[in-house]
Amino acid sequence: MDLTGYLTSDEAAERLGINRQSLYNLAQRSPDFPKATKVGRTPMWPKEGIDAWRAKHPKRNASKNDEK
Repeated sequence: MDLTGYLTSDEAAERLGINRQSLYNLAQRSPDFPKATKVGRTPMWPKEGIDAWRAKHPKRNASKNDEK
């Protein structure tokens, strides 16, 4: 199987700016989140799917106080 264009859970989480547990939570709770492909027991996330999902769901600002 060619894994070009796929990310590990850690890579996908880093790309989204979240931790790995949050990635798994999104995968379970968000119906439009890209589905992982299992390679053995390891989930691999499509890079294009992760990027497209992020484009549709921009990162929230942590706090307005950060803008000072």
